[in-house]
Amino acid sequence: MNAFFSKIKNHKEQNLPFVLYSKPNTSELVGILQKNNTLHTVSDYSEKGFVFASFDGKQLVLIPENESDILIAQNESTLFEPIEIDDSGFDPEAKFQYEYLVAQGVQAIKNEEFKKVVLSRSEEVPLAAFDYIETFRHLVQLYPATFCYCFFHPKIGLWMGATPEKLLKANGNVFETMALAGTQKDNPEKEIVWEQKEKDEQQYVTDFIVKRLKEFAASVVVSEPYSLKAGSIWHIKTDISGVLNENSTLEEVVDTLHPTPAVCGLPKKKAKVFIIENENYNRTFYTGFLGELNSTFAGDHASSDLFVNLRCMQIQDEKAILYMGCGITRESIPEKEWEESVNKSMTMKRVLKK
Repeated sequence: MNAFFSKIKNHKEQNLPFVLYSKPNTSELVGILQKNNTLHTVSDYSEKGFVFASFDGKQLVLIPENESDILIAQNESTLFEPIEIDDSGFDPEAKFQYEYLVAQGVQAIKNEEFKKVVLSRSEEVPLAAFDYIETFRHLVQLYPATFCYCFFHPKIGLWMGATPEKLLKANGNVFETMALAGTQKDNPEKEIVWEQKEKDEQQYVTDFIVKRLKEFAASVVVSEPYSLKAGSIWHIKTDISGVLNENSTLEEVVDTLHPTPAVCGLPKKKAKVFIIENENYNRTFYTGFLGELNSTFAGDHASSDLFVNLRCMQIQDEKAILYMGCGITRESIPEKEWEESVNKSMTMKRVLKK
């Protein structure tokens, strides 16, 4: 295990690209270490490797399988007490700006510009001493049901996250995806009860995905919605699976799904324009997607396993930039959405040292 992380540390010291990740509910850790510092990109989704894509789809960075060393190890749990965060100390200006942004979104929905929009913010957290290996191990221990990762490229930077949302799993012409929406902080003393606003938001996401997939799929199967716990937060989840038509391509399906209504809105194009015009910052890789693309090292057949880049942070010098977003509908209350964004920020803050 130590040899596994030593190789990754040595690779990073040479300023070479790599990704370290753990899939949901597995004990396996995977490292893909690129042997040169070339910035490779995806052009038509026939490439093999690990893809790291931006929200706007303009950056599709690839760590190629055939130019990398692949390391696999079994995870060993570490002794780690998560940091209990006092969320009472916040920036009043950030709160005001986010609540104003949400109010703008609600008004646009009432004006029938779109049905839903996902509005986000970023927050900087100072870092005294940062160890990406230690932080990654803490993410895996705290959030075993998520896709945990640490991605580095000298021309892109260092990103880490623990995302609960799958974009697409494709093996041959069989695919799996999900609709995920609604957020509730865990309270062990209370049963999870979803309000109509959250049920509606989740149904919007499900309906959109199913409608779009039917253009490319011979069959689509949809589960009943159910509650899913990711760390200290609950979501509503619906599983969606099916079989693609023979002439459908991976590129078509990814382009159809990304960005999902869970990170953008509905209708997608109008919501995306509103986000770019009103959020006042560049999401870059937050709410993009990442994962294995046509990977063959894990089995006989090429398969893709892609996740939406949620609950993530970018590490820069002596600070972490955290990203949080909330689904806004007609019934959204700005102050409640601010509180939800604060809850989501705890996912990363719990693994960062003071």
